Amino acid sequence: MRYFFALVNLIRDIFRNRKLLWQMTKRDFKQRYLGSYLGILWAFIQPTITVLIFWFVFQVGFKAMPVDNFPFILWLVCGMFPWFFISDSISGATNSILENSFLVKKIVFRVELLPIVKILSALVLHIFFVAVLFLMFAIYGYSLSIYNLQIIYYFFAMICLSLGISWLTSSLTVFLRDVGQFVAMILQFGFWGTPIFWNLKMIPEEFQPLLQLNPVYYLVEGYRQSFIYKEWFWQQDYLTIYFWFVTLTVMFVGAICFKRLRPHFADVL
Repeated sequence: MRYFFALVNLIRDIFRNRKLLWQMTKRDFKQRYLGSYLGILWAFIQPTITVLIFWFVFQVGFKAMPVDNFPFILWLVCGMFPWFFISDSISGATNSILENSFLVKKIVFRVELLPIVKILSALVLHIFFVAVLFLMFAIYGYSLSIYNLQIIYYFFAMICLSLGISWLTSSLTVFLRDVGQFVAMILQFGFWGTPIFWNLKMIPEEFQPLLQLNPVYYLVEGYRQSFIYKEWFWQQDYLTIYFWFVTLTVMFVGAICFKRLRPHFADVL
């Protein structure tokens, strides 16, 4: 029970320090591109170029066939954009404590906030991606739908999953530097193991439930349900229950791990 209250206290601290979090998020976002001539504009130029490259390769070059009567490029970016957020937030948050070791030694600073800063920084860029997504659907002649509103729910779901994983990986990385490399490897494997470029229907039916155990699958399909298939998240009742069971478990384990290892951070760093 005390660990449950520890998790509640962590979430309460996030709310209490929301102004500090916002200031640190802006600082982190700017520091990524500090020293470059175009500054933070690169944060938006790079995603735009990425989308254009995928559009040219798959739509113009390979002339990819529609998926479920939808242009392949729209189907593809609906899966890629949430993955970009998951990958960027987890990889950044994993090294957040190492990158800000000078803050760890300050007794009054809540170190638990450091991974959250990286997640929020990734969220700022993801919001731009979502705006591009709406624009692409408009260009292809698809109008807005009430189902698009549930994208806010998937925002929240992605943040919770990323936060739980990040609390775990960022605390372990302080003691085991190889964790960062391991996370990068898992993310690379997860990119190809998640139905982003390929459709789950391509896999034999008996193996599909195994791939659905990947919680990121729920998020990728959630974006496609919001923009393409027009389904509410509660219609996927079993997947929704499973996703939140896994996510809350990861958050609980991550919070416990972080709380236990936090007193030893300064000694190692």
